[in-house]
Amino acid sequence: MTQTAAPAVPLPIRIPIREIVPWAVFVALLALIALYFVSAEQGAFAVFANNYVHEFVHDGRHLLAFPCH
Repeated sequence: MTQTAAPAVPLPIRIPIREIVPWAVFVALLALIALYFVSAEQGAFAVFANNYVHEFVHDGRHLLAFPCH
């Protein structure tokens, strides 16, 4: 007698949401901080008194089409 094997049912992949959420919030916060420095850190809205941050992100600002001068 020959027996046919039952087709294997793949198990669903469990995504640990409770472990991912803190990291997702952290990455989103870093992205918002980076977006602030690239888009709004200029003379009028400067958090820092000097012009170093503006000069550091100057090329990235032009690459992302943010006006700065």
